[in-house]
Amino acid sequence: MNYIGSKHKLSGFIKSNVEKTVSGDLNGMVFCDLFAGTGSVGRNFKTSVKQVIANDVEFYSYSLLKNYIGNNQKLDFDPYLSFLNELPGKKGFIFQNYSEGGDSGRLYFSFENGQKIDAARFQIESWKNSEEIGLNLYYFLLASLIESADKVANTASVYGAYLKKIKPSAAKIMVIAPAHFELTKNSHRVYQEDANQLIKEIEGDILYLDPPYNNRQYGANYHLLNTIAKYDTFVPSGKTGLRAYYRSNYCRTAEVKNSFKMLVENARFRYIFLSYNNEGLMPAAEIREIMRGYGKYDLVSTDYQRFKADKSENRNHTASATKEYLHILEKNK
Repeated sequence: MNYIGSKHKLSGFIKSNVEKTVSGDLNGMVFCDLFAGTGSVGRNFKTSVKQVIANDVEFYSYSLLKNYIGNNQKLDFDPYLSFLNELPGKKGFIFQNYSEGGDSGRLYFSFENGQKIDAARFQIESWKNSEEIGLNLYYFLLASLIESADKVANTASVYGAYLKKIKPSAAKIMVIAPAHFELTKNSHRVYQEDANQLIKEIEGDILYLDPPYNNRQYGANYHLLNTIAKYDTFVPSGKTGLRAYYRSNYCRTAEVKNSFKMLVENARFRYIFLSYNNEGLMPAAEIREIMRGYGKYDLVSTDYQRFKADKSENRNHTASATKEYLHILEKNK
């Protein structure tokens, strides 16, 4: 997924600095990714640590994490994926409210793909409710559908708006591809909770933090992925079909500093790593001041190409470099 704030391309930078900083063998440690998003960082540590704890408040993220982090044993998924891909289309909630030819006039998906999403999502839920499949396979299939639907979405990468015409990539017929995950001997934990509340309930060795940097709320930017994941009934709001969404304090200038300070204070982890860039709501000096109050502080950085939206439809999105900081704290005992 082309995801705001994704650390996929920075995973090597993050892991190498964790390995340089942490004393001891990672194999015996618990690693927590508290604002996990699509799970790219946790996935990169999954086979290297004793256990990964992954959390995100958004349900579409939770669904991805339940598969990529929570699943650790082989699943017999081929017959189910084949069945889903061969289903005839269904004019359900996604088609009527978010697709070409639907009642709403919104163009998030093509005529065919809106129906394919509905048919697959309905079938996955039916299998779960009838206990044809267990939760491990359920989240694997759901993650596979979410990512495959995102690939054919008619947007400039986020769901704050749809394009006026169906672009070439959105016109392709969706094929649900498997969301492959890493196999491990140890089990892992996945949560869907507010980070500042969860931090009071967990403990471990390495805490990785990648909170929102600015006032963009993920629940709004990816509202349609939540709708596919939840597949519930509600009345879509406004031109874009928004649903009610969680509003993070890390996206609020007046709240972010205190929220971050309380998070660090309550963290029962020896090592804390914070990814943040030079365009964030908290200045680097402010972060340093907070973290230095709790132990030994260090800072490393790298140049990084910021998130860029889809350039189709002659949209003038330009990529520019930004500075990505990794703030490091070895917390006092």
